[in-house]
Amino acid sequence: MLKTNSTRFSSIGDRIFDAGNYIFMIILVFVTLYPFINMFALSFNDANDSIRGDIYFWPREWTLRNYAYVFNESNVFYATFISAARTIVGTAVSVFCTAMLAYAISRPEYKLKKFIAITFIFTMYFSGGLIPNYLLIKELGMLNSFWVYIIPGIIGVFNMIVIRSFIEGLPEGIMESAKMDGAGDLTTFLRIVLPLTMPALATVSLFVAVYQWNSWFDVFLYNSSRHDLSTLQYELVKILSTSDTGSSAADQYADAQGSADIVTPTSVRATMTIVASLPIIMVYPFLQKYFVKGMIVGGVKG
Repeated sequence: MLKTNSTRFSSIGDRIFDAGNYIFMIILVFVTLYPFINMFALSFNDANDSIRGDIYFWPREWTLRNYAYVFNESNVFYATFISAARTIVGTAVSVFCTAMLAYAISRPEYKLKKFIAITFIFTMYFSGGLIPNYLLIKELGMLNSFWVYIIPGIIGVFNMIVIRSFIEGLPEGIMESAKMDGAGDLTTFLRIVLPLTMPALATVSLFVAVYQWNSWFDVFLYNSSRHDLSTLQYELVKILSTSDTGSSAADQYADAQGSADIVTPTSVRATMTIVASLPIIMVYPFLQKYFVKGMIVGGVKG
């Protein structure tokens, strides 16, 4: 009888706990998604009508004028191509080089692996600063070039640690068997390590891709004079700044459309958020199945 009552109370406690978890997760999802949904509604709502407020989940007066304003500048389309190019090339090069480094310092026969690892980890906490970095980029001849987006961030130390931990968790017998069959380090890395570390590589790829897509400050520092190398994020930053100051570009567009207040800083900011975040959000579903496994297994060891 005591056992039955204990089971009954335990079952009630489990149900209360599960209900609390469901409520908490629903609130968390709502808090996470609401800002993006609100930005979506504002971006498709008439700017003059948005001034009245009370727009939460759905546009009150549908319009595409905000997007027409954002894409009015012809450079935005080319900047989108540059952003996509730096994201694809930068992610591929960075992940491959970082994985090669991680494989090297994960091998027990490599004598300098601890020294190399400490050297790279040191750079996570100490850097030369903005001016020395700019002078270094200048001396390397990478100012006003596309490669300034790729080479300076080619190795991510945190990403290297994640991949190294994942590689160290692989069965050592697989790599020993490959060496017994005559495979060198490069063959072992390309044909065995890379396929087996796909979850970690997908996780790191997502980190790098988000960084590359969202980056704009390096464009401002190194390529501000090259309009053909401008990125989408930098163009959207300029659009936002001009909308805040009531620039001549916004006035000219408004005059051409026959309206003095066709856009507002709030509507432009909402549209900018959607345009900048939607492409990279579309990448998540393709990498989601690898993401959790890569983070859990990659974080097991130091």
